[in-house]
Amino acid sequence: MIREIGPIARPRPVVIVPDMPKTRSGKSMRRVLKAISNSEDAGDISTLANPEVVDEIRKIKI
Repeated sequence: MIREIGPIARPRPVVIVPDMPKTRSGKSMRRVLKAISNSEDAGDISTLANPEVVDEIRKIKI
């Protein structure tokens, strides 16, 4: 696949998590997941339907 598309198509490590943050739009979820993957503060997670999953994801993160 890398030869056909190029190195840009190689995914980073994939991490399986028990649940994903749930919101009405994906915007907050993407912000939270980006912050976790960059070892940053996730900020306001009060709009999430299941904020407890953020701590679970932090524990699993590589």
